Amino acid sequence: MKNIGNIVKTLQDIMRKDQGVSGDAQRIEQLGWMITLKILDDKDQELEVIQDDYQSAIPTELQWRNWAGDNEGITGDELQAFVDQKLFPGLVNLNVSTGNKRARLIRDVFEGTNNYMKNGTIIRQVINQINQIDFNASEDRHLFGDIYESILKGLQSAGNYGEFYTPRAITEFMTEIINPRLGEKVLDPACGTGGFLTSAIENIREQDVKSVNDLKILENTICGKEFKPLPFMLCATNLILHDIEIPNIEYTDSLNREYTSIGAKDRVDVILANPPFGASVTDGVETNYPLNYRTTESADLFLLLMIRYLKEGGRAAIVLPDGSLTGDGVKARIRQHWLESCNLHTIVRLPNSVFRPYASVATNLLFFTKGKPTKEIWYWEHQLPENIKGYSKTKPIQKREFDTLKKWWTNRIENEKAWKAPLKTIAENGYNLDIKNPHIEEEEQSYTSTELLDMLQKSFQKSDELLAKLQQELGE
Repeated sequence: MKNIGNIVKTLQDIMRKDQGVSGDAQRIEQLGWMITLKILDDKDQELEVIQDDYQSAIPTELQWRNWAGDNEGITGDELQAFVDQKLFPGLVNLNVSTGNKRARLIRDVFEGTNNYMKNGTIIRQVINQINQIDFNASEDRHLFGDIYESILKGLQSAGNYGEFYTPRAITEFMTEIINPRLGEKVLDPACGTGGFLTSAIENIREQDVKSVNDLKILENTICGKEFKPLPFMLCATNLILHDIEIPNIEYTDSLNREYTSIGAKDRVDVILANPPFGASVTDGVETNYPLNYRTTESADLFLLLMIRYLKEGGRAAIVLPDGSLTGDGVKARIRQHWLESCNLHTIVRLPNSVFRPYASVATNLLFFTKGKPTKEIWYWEHQLPENIKGYSKTKPIQKREFDTLKKWWTNRIENEKAWKAPLKTIAENGYNLDIKNPHIEEEEQSYTSTELLDMLQKSFQKSDELLAKLQQELGE
């Protein structure tokens, strides 16, 4: 039996030989578009057998089987020229006037994607490795799906791409608590590589999907929006690997839409999201929002947007940084609107190392239902496991760490990890939601002797540098 893990490792090793590809992000993008085309072609071939009149959205010449499927096929400069001069231009200019959703998806994927590889012989070697995987064989697809998750996880440390990946333990925990069901419309307006959407798919599939018709309903009710090309492409592939034939995701900036234009037909039952934070929005986007809520902080606008998208009775679980829980002016007005129109019933406070190495800001998981105002908020402090000083790439957060919280969820009592705050107290404090655990006294930071010596050494080094600089300036 072939080892798909070895195939992927070989793929990455081969790519490192091509001078056009530099860094993990480019390798992931390169691998992503090639795998996407192979998956689409495997799916096309399956549908051609099942449906007599099935017509692929990809022109015959550009189908994977016709330029890449034969391991002895075109290679070298001929292959390089084909990819750059025919394949990419052909896919970017696909005819979408017929309303074919698959054609639109392919066009959108390739509009923002690049072929970085410069050596046609190495491209052929990569193709021949990919040809070993049969995405119509469920075992191959599921094995590859698990490996694909680890490829996506690699984005956490690939430059600025960490914002597009939320640790699997968090997406699965939040999804289990919200528990979306078949027929409910689920939206992630900043879907990144699709972590929340795939968690929702698996949650619904395990409980409710019993037929092909159920799968069709699921496909039509899982929705995402993403406006960065690399995560959009990776998300599309991720959903196809989860048996979503035509992913219902849009290549668009969710914030770049008139706030008041979001009406009844756009509303959804469930929102699961980790919107981008710490970033300024595109110039002028804030003018889509009412004057008293205008801000250039992306997380705050996304919060407004998500409240707007929810139906009455709709429920949401989202990730927000500490910075969105505090602040006056516009920030306070947005939080007031939130608490008056939704029941923000639970805030889970996470340690600030959950999103390392991409970010080390303190974040929170917020659970709310639209339609009734907040009367009180329960808080839960998620503490680091024993003997771990912080999460890291090699020691990520684990799903089992939420087991105690899950038991407490339906039988809430105050304890050393849990406390509650009435709305009156929150309102009197300018709708500040950053309420510290009253059961824990502020502890002084403790350091080991090695850490103290290291800090002292750095302090001496800094002093020496400043002294040298001062002497240099005096000498001048």
